[in-house]
Amino acid sequence: MFRTNGIKSRLAAGDSVFGCWIGSGSPVNAEILGHVGFDFLLVDQEHGEGELSYAVSVLRAADSSGTPCLVRVPSNDPVWFKRILDAGADSLMVPSVGTAEEAEAVVRACRYPPEGIRGYAAPIVRASNYGMVKDYIRRANDNLLIVVQIESADAVAHAAEICAVDGVDVVFIGPNDLAGSIGRLEQLEHPEVRALITQAEDAILASGKAMGTIPNAGASLQQLFQRGYRMVAGPNDLAMLRIGGCAAVAEYQSLRKNGR
Repeated sequence: MFRTNGIKSRLAAGDSVFGCWIGSGSPVNAEILGHVGFDFLLVDQEHGEGELSYAVSVLRAADSSGTPCLVRVPSNDPVWFKRILDAGADSLMVPSVGTAEEAEAVVRACRYPPEGIRGYAAPIVRASNYGMVKDYIRRANDNLLIVVQIESADAVAHAAEICAVDGVDVVFIGPNDLAGSIGRLEQLEHPEVRALITQAEDAILASGKAMGTIPNAGASLQQLFQRGYRMVAGPNDLAMLRIGGCAAVAEYQSLRKNGR
C-alpha cells in the first residue's frame, strides 16, 4: 500500500540501514521478523522461494509491523517490474546490472511517463491503495527506490557509468557472484577478489550514491559501515532457521551422549 518510502527517506537523510533477507517466501517469517526491529526486509525473488504472489503476501504480512520491504526481482524484466510495482512494492533490487544502458533500462521501466515507460493501471492497483491515492502517478516516481547490483568484473569496469545513471539510488556489490565471475567463487578473501571489490567501492563512493552489500570476508557490520556502506542486507530467514534447528538438535544430542 502507498506510503512514504521509509528506506529512501532514511538514506536521503544520510542514515545507514540494516536488513534481513526473506528467502522462504513465508508471510509468517516476514511478519515475525518485521516486528524484530530490522530497518528493512529484503524479499528475494531471484534465489528465494515462490512466485510474484508470494512476494505480495510477504508485503502484506510486513505491513503489520510497518517495516519497509525491498524486493529483489528475478531479472531485468520490465513486465515483472510493472507487476510488482503495481502490487505495492516501492523499492526494487535488480541483480546483475552490468552497464549504464542496463541501469537506464531499469529506471525507465519503473517510472511513469514522461520519465519512463511504466504501464498505467493506477486506479485499480494495490500500489495506489486501489485508486484511493488520487495523486499516485505524480508521487510514484519520486517515491521509488532503485537498487542495482554489481556482480561481475565487467560490471566493476563500468561502475562509474552505472552510478551516474539518474534514478539509481543504491549500488549494491554482490561479492560472491563477483568472485565467481573471475573463477574465484567462495574465495572472498583472495587478493584478486578484494581488489575488484575495492575498485567497485571507490567508484561508488566517488559518485556519492549509497553503497550496499552483504556481510563478507569476515568484516563486521561496524567495519562495513566504516568503509562507507550504507545498506547492508544481513541474515537470511532460511539460514536462521537452519542455525536454530541445528543448535537445538546439538543440545539434545549432547544430553543423550551424557546419558541424561
